[in-house]
Amino acid sequence: MKVILLEDVKSLGKKGDIVNASDGYARNMLLPRKLAIPATDGNMKDLEAKKRQEAKQAAQLLKEAQELKEQIEKQSVDIAIKVGSGGRTFGSVSSKEIAEAVKTQLGLTIDKKKLLLDTPIKELGVATVDLKLHPQVTAALKVNVKEG
Repeated sequence: MKVILLEDVKSLGKKGDIVNASDGYARNMLLPRKLAIPATDGNMKDLEAKKRQEAKQAAQLLKEAQELKEQIEKQSVDIAIKVGSGGRTFGSVSSKEIAEAVKTQLGLTIDKKKLLLDTPIKELGVATVDLKLHPQVTAALKVNVKEG
């Protein structure tokens, strides 16, 4: 029996796949648990329309991420940290502080987990921090660390 999977099913396929399942497995397991629907002409057309809609939304999200990348890369963020004698800094600049500075200075809300900061910034000057906006789009954010 041909069915369209509504959820990922182990050893059978992923959501949206059209697969051949044995009649008993489809009738007794997949259909009652709402893991699949029969692959009729109407259901196939609905699936195709749904896939087109999802592709359109994915393209829109990618476009928005690219526009946001251009906006972010034109600007920089200033962060002040305490500095002792000899230019040594007290503490460091973390991704949380960078996210807060972006929110206050640029007016953009970003998740601190999207900042790709391997180690905290411990030096004065300009540092570049990667910001993952989309699986295919990464922006370079300039962070100006100065004495404060």
